[in-house]
Amino acid sequence: MPNITSVYPEYQSTARLDELRRSEYSYLDSQDHVYLDYTGSGLAAAAQVRHHQQRLAQILSGNPHSSNPTSAAATEAIDATRARILAHVNASPAEYTVIFTPNATGAARLVGEAYPFRRGTRLVLTADNHNSINGIREFARVGGAKTAYIPLQGPNLRVDDADVVTALSSSSKRNILRRLPLACRSIFSSAGDSTCINNNHPSPISSSSSSSSSSSFCKGLFAYPAQSNYSGVRHPLSWIPLAQRHGYHVLLDAAAYLPTSTLDLSSSDIKPDFVLVSWYKLFGYPTGVGCLIARRDSLEVLRLRRPWFSGGTIQVAATSVLWHRMAPGAEAFEDGTVNFLSIPDVQFGLDWLNGIGIGLIETRVRCLTGWFMDRLLRLRHSDGSPMVRVYGPTDMTMRGGTVTFNFLDAAGKVVDERMVALESAAARISLRTGCFCNPGAGEASLGLDKKAIRKLARIRQQYPDMDAFAQENDIPALGAVRVSFGVVSTAADVDKFFGFAEKTYKDRVMAAAGLPPRELNC
Repeated sequence: MPNITSVYPEYQSTARLDELRRSEYSYLDSQDHVYLDYTGSGLAAAAQVRHHQQRLAQILSGNPHSSNPTSAAATEAIDATRARILAHVNASPAEYTVIFTPNATGAARLVGEAYPFRRGTRLVLTADNHNSINGIREFARVGGAKTAYIPLQGPNLRVDDADVVTALSSSSKRNILRRLPLACRSIFSSAGDSTCINNNHPSPISSSSSSSSSSSFCKGLFAYPAQSNYSGVRHPLSWIPLAQRHGYHVLLDAAAYLPTSTLDLSSSDIKPDFVLVSWYKLFGYPTGVGCLIARRDSLEVLRLRRPWFSGGTIQVAATSVLWHRMAPGAEAFEDGTVNFLSIPDVQFGLDWLNGIGIGLIETRVRCLTGWFMDRLLRLRHSDGSPMVRVYGPTDMTMRGGTVTFNFLDAAGKVVDERMVALESAAARISLRTGCFCNPGAGEASLGLDKKAIRKLARIRQQYPDMDAFAQENDIPALGAVRVSFGVVSTAADVDKFFGFAEKTYKDRVMAAAGLPPRELNC
């Protein structure tokens, strides 16, 4: 096999990351560990841990909901981190704000539970959303809104632009308003610039545009991942202004995208209403801190309809009468006490990444992913039959550093991914197996059609376990293997993986695995 630099010569320009791995991530090599799960989580540098310890030793911080010295110190650090996050995505503080959450899932719930779903409005989703986004459909259902999924196409698991346009095209404002109860109409109409009724989104909508009339009413919410956590597919950011011209708010899941790319919210075109982030995906530490980056005008739509309040989210509350007033802006959404001892670590993490350079990381990940894919597709048993089946793009066009596949044994049968999990773990390789909380991409890649899913919904009554279901319905696999690259991945990691793969699966015919029954867990 050719050396990586002979195929991807730009890999040589990322040599600084090899030194960084030796100095700041030395625990990988000292433990003889191959880490290939960067879509699951980033890794923490030793400098991040040192900074956290030093900060706690030098700065006394307390609950930020006060004006005492320790509270003031925590508040100052939190505000500085908000500003640093906005700077990272090049967003104006006058236009966007940051709400701290436990993770991206918590950010998604904030949007879903307060979004003004009503009969006549819609939730539109690409089929490869993470379950944290899929769950918003339950709020839509309770509100009387319809949910529509945009299907994935072919083996590349991409979404056709024409299907996006079709899904976003719905009834006119007049027909929607006619179907809304009078009270619901007043909610939409009274909020002014806070909803799409009189939306002043700075997306390029000409007054003469044929879509301008539809954009004057909020039809609902459009949600999609900038990068699929299943296939690595990167969806066009141009869908954001497209959806807004059709009258939708846009929720962009950036959790898998930001570790190796940048999001520029200063662009006149790219103005998502809501952006979800989990910071440990970028730099490993701290866990338990995510955020919702929200347009201030769009956030007002949610603030008016938050279904509850808690400590820190209100200006005033009474018990003698059932009355309260929500706090303005981000404060209305940060329930209770935020993680004030860890939030400042996000600022250091962003500075750390900036010092390395996202462009440098992107180059290395692109080279390694392309080289990995080249070698994966060349894997063959001695009779020439393929050793793998790849789900998603097999080239590097519009994709990130995530590759999902299954091994095939010498008889052409899919190797149970649970066996791969056990055997790779024994070889000290960290990769991920399962369906990655992304059922839509799993259904599309593994051949689970509507008929099969309807049967699956009744599995507990009809089948003793998932494996019996798969066997009876001729489904070759119910999960997959995922490898993903990040900041200190190396060509040596790839070499070690393929050494393991060829030694373990080449010319092997899998016998009954003897694995425990598969649970219905994805």
